[in-house]
Amino acid sequence: MEYPVYRPRRMRKNPNFRRLIRETRLTVDDLIYPLFVVPGEGVKEPVPSMPGVFRLSVDNLVKEVEEVASLRIPAIILFGIPESKDEVGSGAYAEDGIIQRAVRAIKEKGIDIVVITDVCMCEYTSHGHCGIIKDGDVDNDSTLELLAKTALSHVQAGADMVAPSDMMDGRVARIRSVLDENGFSGIPIMAYSAKYCSSFYGPFRDAADSAPQFGDRQAYQMDIANGEEAMREVALDIMEGADIVMVKPALAFLDIIQRVRTQFDRPIAAYNVSGEYSMVKAAAEKGWIDEKRVMMEILTGIKRAGADMILTYFAKDVAKLLGA
Repeated sequence: MEYPVYRPRRMRKNPNFRRLIRETRLTVDDLIYPLFVVPGEGVKEPVPSMPGVFRLSVDNLVKEVEEVASLRIPAIILFGIPESKDEVGSGAYAEDGIIQRAVRAIKEKGIDIVVITDVCMCEYTSHGHCGIIKDGDVDNDSTLELLAKTALSHVQAGADMVAPSDMMDGRVARIRSVLDENGFSGIPIMAYSAKYCSSFYGPFRDAADSAPQFGDRQAYQMDIANGEEAMREVALDIMEGADIVMVKPALAFLDIIQRVRTQFDRPIAAYNVSGEYSMVKAAAEKGWIDEKRVMMEILTGIKRAGADMILTYFAKDVAKLLGA
């Protein structure tokens, strides 16, 4: 079809025409809201590098989750900052750990929302790495046992889903096995399958107090240049029992989301990470961009690339905008 037979502008000339042919729709059903929980009472501490994001004590977290549920956002994901840290991250799997207390409090309140818990060690270890250190490196196989122990403790507290983010080899299989052995075969796993060693995580590390105390995470998180490796990682996680696979970050890896969409038959999550969020907030504060329009354009692009669900700090803003 060539001009003048086909004139694409015919279907762009008014809002209702554009609505009729719109191919991608972002809805509140696509959203997962990340939250940070800390010890104490009455705490609502702003994260300086993430305007509008707070570190919340359990009492304030419950109030926040009630608001999130009232906006019809279907799920949250929790990140914990413990009272103290040690070499083996014992706060991650302690029965009275910060995440365990937070999950129980949400469930006791009867809030109708999916509670997902991040399963990793970096917030809980004194060295800031995602596992047990041996000979100056993260030891994969001994770390698996602690990750599985952590996931089990979250589920025993009432978590609806666990999300291992550590990028250890075999962690999905180990967590799946431990959950099944303990009567939790119905609990799904959302695996951070293609998690890149990205520069976009900086503000999150401020919020979660999880920056490594030495070295970096390049030995276990993925090289930003690799795409085929991401396909292998996703395939492994699916084989090991992942119910949802994730690509993180989202914005610089839209091609990876699209490739996963094409090659695999699993729900796909994408994490619109802290650096992506904070860049928009900073530019908006300067008056350089229209925050709401850029927010919606980015998240629609992530959805268009193939994501079924998006973890984003914009979730409340999006829900309010769509409900307006």
